[in-house]
Amino acid sequence: MRVLITGGTGLIGRHLIPRLLELGHSVTVVTRNPHKAQGQLDARVTLWKGLHDRTDLNDIDAVINLAGEPIADKRWSETQKQCLCNSRWTITQKLVDLIKASDTPPAVLISGSATGYYGDLGEVVVTEEEPPHNEFTHKLCARWEQIACGAQSEATRVCLLRTGVVLAPKGGILGKLLPVFRAGLGGPIGNGRQYMAWIHIDDMVNGILWLLDNDLRGPFNMVSPYPVHNEQFAHSLGHVLHRPTILRTPATAIRLLMGEAAVLVLGGQRALPKRLEESGFGFRWFELEDALADVVR
Repeated sequence: MRVLITGGTGLIGRHLIPRLLELGHSVTVVTRNPHKAQGQLDARVTLWKGLHDRTDLNDIDAVINLAGEPIADKRWSETQKQCLCNSRWTITQKLVDLIKASDTPPAVLISGSATGYYGDLGEVVVTEEEPPHNEFTHKLCARWEQIACGAQSEATRVCLLRTGVVLAPKGGILGKLLPVFRAGLGGPIGNGRQYMAWIHIDDMVNGILWLLDNDLRGPFNMVSPYPVHNEQFAHSLGHVLHRPTILRTPATAIRLLMGEAAVLVLGGQRALPKRLEESGFGFRWFELEDALADVVR
């Protein structure tokens, strides 16, 4: 296949692209900075500087849309919220417009979203059918998904990746937590009872490849079958690193530090990959501690 990827230098893209190349696909990455991307990606990857000069995607078989400003890197001012939205909505709309303008459009658009689509639902078991809680992360993801679904047609199917916390080396949540936990300063956040829907990067990549190769469409929770409480996550990471996890971070401190964005760590979703498993996909990583040990190693 000829695969076009946005967000190719991000956490998921950096692990997905080598697998696509290994399987014999050709890969084109849309990037704002081709020179920087050239230093990060395989030399076999074709680089496009944006999509402004494209009129169609006739020569592309599949689109994987992973672009988006990191959601937890800054406090959520109104300006930052708009930046988070625009970084997802604008490029997705452009991709949809190009797909619709194509005489031979890509057969599939696999477009990013997040378990944040559901909002903070506490102890509720969350499958793809669960009604969401109406908060900022839901509004962000719902509009993102709505735009992507505009590409759906008899020629193009659309899959939506409602991704949880991705466990991968050198980036993501562990990029922030490992230095703290290795110093023995890690522990649960708030009351520790909020759920974390996690997925090992290997299963994330294999899940995308599964959606690429099978006639599937609609939303998919890209999470392990076994979500855990934040407290269990902290203790498992400490055990893998042979470090104590007795220092609990109070919820008030997180709210002071992160403002409204504190919901990302003080809230959560008990999300399950119902549709992915029903489609026949097999997970490799079920146990959190095994997944953490593999990533840390």
